[in-house]
Amino acid sequence: MPNIKVVNMAGKEVSELTLSDKVFGAEVKGAVLHSAVKAYLANQRQGTQSTLTRTEVSGGGKKPWKQKGTGRARQGSTRSPQWTHGGVALGPKPRCYHITLNKKTKRTALFGALSAKVAEGKMIVVDEIKATEYKTKTMTAMLDAIGADKKTLVVLPEVNAMVVKSCGNIDGVNTTVYNSINVYDILNCDTLVVDAAAVKKIEEVYA
Repeated sequence: MPNIKVVNMAGKEVSELTLSDKVFGAEVKGAVLHSAVKAYLANQRQGTQSTLTRTEVSGGGKKPWKQKGTGRARQGSTRSPQWTHGGVALGPKPRCYHITLNKKTKRTALFGALSAKVAEGKMIVVDEIKATEYKTKTMTAMLDAIGADKKTLVVLPEVNAMVVKSCGNIDGVNTTVYNSINVYDILNCDTLVVDAAAVKKIEEVYA
């Protein structure tokens, strides 16, 4: 089982935590991670893009000129795709981009993403992440003290409005709770900062 040191908000080591081998010591499968990220990004798409075809553009009911004798190419409507203000040929229409992954694949991808962060030394466990007032300075000082990189994901055991809003103005820092973490956010951050209580809850819920 992997061990990781636990630090306080001042960056000083206070204890050591033994992590679940199933959650934080799993095999990292690149193909599964790719599938999870692809599904997440696809599911963020609304699929509401739409263009007007020649049948949906107003006007164009009259034939521009007679069929023969003008020396020009025959035209039946001024709303054909080759005309200015004409319809769009083969343009996008509303569609669903949703991709479904089974439960086992989702778990494997999540465990792989968390394990990758631990293996790379990019996961930092803090004994308790808290704020007594709405101050960006408090969170900035903590991130500097623990050595977090610019793009950081802070995982909390429960919604803490003071911590969330204090991190809200810090560029590149996002917050979430243990039961809302996803593979994309974990892989997209440079440093994963997790509250010690959130680590226990992640192990209880997902393991």
